[in-house]
Amino acid sequence: MIPIQNLYYLLCYAWNRLPERDELVTTSPTTFHRPLELLAQVLLTGTRRLLRQGLKNAYSEREEEVQALRGRLLLTSTLHRDLLRQGRAVCAYDELGPDSAFNRLLLGTLEQLMRSYLLPRTQRHELRLLRNRFPPSLTPTPLTQHALRLARRQRLSGPESFLLNVCELIYYSALPEADATGRTRFRDFRRDERLMAQLFEAFVRNFYRHEQRQFRVLSETIAWQAAAEPVENMHLLPTMQTDTTLESAARKIILDTKYYTAALRQRYDRQRLIAPHLYQLYAYLQNQPLADGQQLEGILLYPAATQEVDLRYTLGGHPVRIVTLDLNQPWPGIARDLLGLINSDDPKTKS
Repeated sequence: MIPIQNLYYLLCYAWNRLPERDELVTTSPTTFHRPLELLAQVLLTGTRRLLRQGLKNAYSEREEEVQALRGRLLLTSTLHRDLLRQGRAVCAYDELGPDSAFNRLLLGTLEQLMRSYLLPRTQRHELRLLRNRFPPSLTPTPLTQHALRLARRQRLSGPESFLLNVCELIYYSALPEADATGRTRFRDFRRDERLMAQLFEAFVRNFYRHEQRQFRVLSETIAWQAAAEPVENMHLLPTMQTDTTLESAARKIILDTKYYTAALRQRYDRQRLIAPHLYQLYAYLQNQPLADGQQLEGILLYPAATQEVDLRYTLGGHPVRIVTLDLNQPWPGIARDLLGLINSDDPKTKS
């Protein structure tokens, strides 16, 4: 299982907030014993900074009785309350202020965390003090999938986007039921392979975007080198989208991340590579158009959970490497291994 100090780096890169350059996440992760403590501290640090800068305002719709028409007249409500004879009406209008879906969700997440006994008492106390710094008029929104969707619609960027990602991960860490006191229980999200696969993929892609200049880094959709009769049947073919593509004038690397406990599986009396993973990468390579003189390569990258693997093949004329990354080693080793993976000698000499 990934140590918490490395989990910190993984999350920062996955969410495009680099720890070395960003005041938002200057907390040392080595003092924490649970992922929830780390997430709570990152939320504390980021929210403090947000409040110092001032919460961003957004338009929210309000509905109230007024003497002078404002915004949109709600005729049905006005007639139902018989307000016209009193010289009043019910109107709906937009008001600019801190009452936004994101700010309400952030406040609700802080309240949920400060009730969790999984956090140290001092951290719960800090959360309570921070919660009291929000405007009294702001109503907290419980941390739900619907609330997260509403906040996402604001198209946040920068610190707000990062904090929304933290709130979302806290949501996915919460167990379905709460105890009799209403306090939510949390699980270690490192055990969720689907969630960790998404984070691992984003971490690797963003690491290469920020830590090297040799390659352009993207996730690309590869068109099938195929024909169909009628041509409309082409739309029935599955989409081929790479996890990470690294491209320079001389080399193009298709890198697929697989968050599995092992790169090899036992089949009958011997271990073998996981066939669907290899077939998928092979299809990407065989359907990839290349610029003149460009070398195409493939990499399957696994976390080293139960065994270390470093295998090299030539498949369809292209160098392919199946390799594991040790996420339990100190962070400088992880960074060194990732850079070494793309900066190795010409793979044609190693095939």
